[in-house]
Amino acid sequence: MFGSLGDIFRLPDLKRRILFTIGALFIFRLGAVIPTPGINSQAMADLFRSGGGGILDLLNIFSGGALGRFSIFALGVAPYINSSIVMQLLVVIFPYLEKMQKDNEEGRKKIIQWTRYGAILFAVVQAIGMTTWLGSVGVFSGAFFDAIIVVVTVTAGSVAVMWLGEELSDHGVGNGISLLIFAGIVARIPGAIGQSWTLLRAGSMNIFSLLFAVALMVVVVAGCIMLQEGQRRLPVQYAKRVVGNKVYGGQSTFIPLKVNQSGVIPIIFAGSITMFFVMFARMLSENFANYFQFTTNGAWYQNLVYCVVSTALIVFFSYFYTAVVFNPDDIANNMKKYGGFILGIRPGKPTSDYIAKVMERITLGGAVALAVLALLPNFMSSTMGIRGFYFGGTAVLIVVGVALDTVHQVEAQLLMRHYDGILKKSGGKSGSLLRM
Repeated sequence: MFGSLGDIFRLPDLKRRILFTIGALFIFRLGAVIPTPGINSQAMADLFRSGGGGILDLLNIFSGGALGRFSIFALGVAPYINSSIVMQLLVVIFPYLEKMQKDNEEGRKKIIQWTRYGAILFAVVQAIGMTTWLGSVGVFSGAFFDAIIVVVTVTAGSVAVMWLGEELSDHGVGNGISLLIFAGIVARIPGAIGQSWTLLRAGSMNIFSLLFAVALMVVVVAGCIMLQEGQRRLPVQYAKRVVGNKVYGGQSTFIPLKVNQSGVIPIIFAGSITMFFVMFARMLSENFANYFQFTTNGAWYQNLVYCVVSTALIVFFSYFYTAVVFNPDDIANNMKKYGGFILGIRPGKPTSDYIAKVMERITLGGAVALAVLALLPNFMSSTMGIRGFYFGGTAVLIVVGVALDTVHQVEAQLLMRHYDGILKKSGGKSGSLLRM
């Protein structure tokens, strides 16, 4: 492990990417503590402390506390995620957009540009909704022009976060948006530990509840790793081919189908959509908004509606994102092209249908597991009285998923440099032999 760490900083390109990632995350954390003009920070903190945030507590963790302070990065990556959801749905619905995305680079750039414009629109709408709600609960008491300043500031902060995430993806290590969410969650862990210790010393939490919560967290972390790494392996046999005097093929291999093909995307998408519903529902009625968030003091039927809606959204986005990134037709055609087949299944369309059927079954299991992990913190907080226990489900899955993905990307970079070095050495030797 220490040798790999040394290799990371010996490679100039990888070293530059890691340092850029650290610098970008520092800027993100800095923006999370810069307050928005006109917002009563103490009243905002009291609102979240009293439990008035509801689902916003979870989003506050994702933003690294920026929403709890209503800083300039209060909206975080939520507008960009919402815009991405809408654009991906439009690409699936309209064949023209799908053709643009698949056929040429210019079309993909246009879709990305439209996604950015959509993110700005969502940021404006969400900023207006949040400012209106904060005015109704006494956190914001400014006039009309003061409200405009708040909306413009928060919208500009959301655009800056979007730009920062894209720069991280291009020049850093890992997916930029996921890394920003990861940083927001990890930054809240010391505070959560300190809060638990304070509650324990004050007698508001007993030691057995804390130990059970810690044990459950360990189990959930192990479950998250298994869910992220779990796969169904379909055995594939390649027929022997004779080309000239050589025999190719004849070996056995497998197709790894991931149980959780979409990663943490369904939970992030479902949380963003739910937050959008909550913001609009608050404009109509606080009681109506409780149907889209889990509250410890809310009615059981309201919490039940929230659980059903969240589960449905997570399952939907699991299938939707899997359909976007996984194409069984391409796999079946490539297998047929190189003489591969699944035992007992004819090549071509039957193979494609079989792979799609298997993928549908395992995606359902992965989606249900994601929903259980997403709803687990709510039951922990309501049954055990552990306030804000979000590190037992959604947050842990996101942290584990992003950490594993980033580690895999770093390992791929190291492996690529390793093979480059081998090829250069072998190339030099072969050149010298030719000269001899």
